[in-house]
Amino acid sequence: MEVSPETPATSTPGRARRADMKIGIIGAGNIGGNLTRRLTALGHDVSVANSRGPHSLKELADETGATPVRAEEAARGAEIAVVTVPLKAVPDLPSGLFDEAADGLAVIDTGNYYPQRDGRIAGIEDEGLTESRWTARQIGHPVVKAFNGTYAQDLLDRHRPAGDPERMALPVAGDDEAAKRKVRDLIEELGFDTVDAGGLDDSWRQQPGTPVYGLRGGVDAVTRALAEASPERPEEFRG
Repeated sequence: MEVSPETPATSTPGRARRADMKIGIIGAGNIGGNLTRRLTALGHDVSVANSRGPHSLKELADETGATPVRAEEAARGAEIAVVTVPLKAVPDLPSGLFDEAADGLAVIDTGNYYPQRDGRIAGIEDEGLTESRWTARQIGHPVVKAFNGTYAQDLLDRHRPAGDPERMALPVAGDDEAAKRKVRDLIEELGFDTVDAGGLDDSWRQQPGTPVYGLRGGVDAVTRALAEASPERPEEFRG
């Protein structure tokens, strides 16, 4: 789906919140940590993992009530899993990561390709894969791209109720419409509108260096920014 300013696929204000869900978060950096804070505050059952082990997450667990686990256990029983690790670490994630997840698992990919950090990734540079398409291939599960251009602090400070004129919108891309709907509903519950940015092969529209990346705007601004994106990767984001 190509997004145009005239036909935004936006969130539906006032959708009923989901019942509390089991959510696994793999990666406890800025985005993963703040999602843990917000999602536990909303009453969800959150398990969180990082590369250093559960003992390193005691402070976050004490603050939020989340359950610190090993990466292999993070998605156990989860309806939604969030992969929020540097791209260079994606191939090193445990195999079978989602084998014990709930049926209909939606996997959120928050990642971005920064060659200076991640090294050169041939699938992205040479094959022309979008960053999230590459991630989906590595983990063997479809993903929904979201939060990749969101400032972590905004998750804590800039959420607003539906209909608020200052409510921000976030782009969401994915091939599985049911998974994408589940993710969009969660984002709306977090206090942000959403704009459907198409399938994973369209997700270059929200990669680093595009107009929507880091944009703090509403539905109309995000829709315009997605439509104005160029498929050519900016020089500073090439390896």
